[in-house]
Amino acid sequence: MRSSVSKTSALIIIGGLCAGIAQAALYTVDPGPYVPANANFPAWYQDTHGRALDLCLSRALSSRAGGGAGTYMCGLGPEPGVFDDTLPFAFPGNFPSEAFWFMANAAIEDAATGIALDFGAALEAAFSGDGPIDGDQVAFSRIRIRVDLTVPGVYTVTHPYGVDVFDITAEAIAEDGGDRVINMTRDIGIASDGQFIGALAGDVGPFLRGINGPYTETNPDTGEVDTYVGDPNIEEEVTGSPFATNYVRIEGPNGIDLRTNLFAITGMLSDVALPTPLKIDRATYSRQTGEDGVVARQDVFALAPPPPGTAQFSDTGGTSHVMSEENTTGNWYGQSSEIPTVLGSISVTADNSLAIPSSSATTAQAQIVDQVIIHRAEYSLSTAQLTVEAESSDKTSPPVLSVTGNSGPIGDLSGTGAIKQLVTGVTPIPPASINVTSSNGGVDVEEVTILP
Repeated sequence: MRSSVSKTSALIIIGGLCAGIAQAALYTVDPGPYVPANANFPAWYQDTHGRALDLCLSRALSSRAGGGAGTYMCGLGPEPGVFDDTLPFAFPGNFPSEAFWFMANAAIEDAATGIALDFGAALEAAFSGDGPIDGDQVAFSRIRIRVDLTVPGVYTVTHPYGVDVFDITAEAIAEDGGDRVINMTRDIGIASDGQFIGALAGDVGPFLRGINGPYTETNPDTGEVDTYVGDPNIEEEVTGSPFATNYVRIEGPNGIDLRTNLFAITGMLSDVALPTPLKIDRATYSRQTGEDGVVARQDVFALAPPPPGTAQFSDTGGTSHVMSEENTTGNWYGQSSEIPTVLGSISVTADNSLAIPSSSATTAQAQIVDQVIIHRAEYSLSTAQLTVEAESSDKTSPPVLSVTGNSGPIGDLSGTGAIKQLVTGVTPIPPASINVTSSNGGVDVEEVTILP
């Protein structure tokens, strides 16, 4: 999983796309203090599904792979002069140049199309210098895609943590005879900040888990039985993708469509007791007057561990509602018909103790706001006028809707209907995008369409 330079002349990345709603990959990291037993790295990272993985430092062998030499559960290997795998870990004297909290590898080979794909996802501990030196510790999230191919065209690679699209030219293929024409490595958080929080913003997470696990093996150095979410010595189907894409798929020209759902997974479960992860993504309301009076709805979206985890929310009136979850991705939704006569806060409680007994329930609050929808954001170069149309989900007590551009406030929308409008001159240049903010808290952002 070491870094390499992508062949930028060989590919154009059209886009890295999320295959669904916004992803929140990892949740938190061991805040320290860090100790030499872990080479002064964080002991663990926790994902949004509630699982914490320790830095995998064990010489335990895989009983599923026969327990022979080199079948380490932590994906280790000897490094002459750096790490002797026949001896216990010792930092810095006998420690690998890279170790992993998590790693997932998959491969596709197809002789008919000439496709050979390698996919890797990892949460990695490494060193910025030459070898294990204290002070050089870095931790990062990595997605790596390498593909040999012989046919030019647009290729789409879907994997557990998103979608990446590549435009491959005939010249790129000819450069190296088709070897690693796609050679992408995306590392996030590689610069150590002393607290190793940069990797939390990466693509990797939640952690994939083998469907036949968890597995247990005995650490020969401690005598303790450790639990693993996968076995890097075998390939198996997995679960845990935040987009329910528990596979790797490549699509390309001439009907190329290949996939695998088999992965080799590395990850050792931590026994640290942590609260249930919980993030409130959205808490909005709508209300309007109908034939029978005011009709209202409160919509709450949250990210928390999937079932057997549970989630519920209390609306602005204090009534509790059970939330529903989507496809074991950890995305939860709940709704209430309570009329929010006074705009206040809602609370969400998530509990993952059925899956992880040491996990305690978590409750979080969020202010409920209206939903703002921008219908039109246009700028005419000939008239130097900006036109904005938007509406609020609050139809009974319409809030003030204000427009802000790149350089600051532009003005308020007005009108008698549900959709309010602002037409105003903006010079000397148009804004690239505008925000419409409601006095009741809602906001929407839209890129401005430029007209002649």
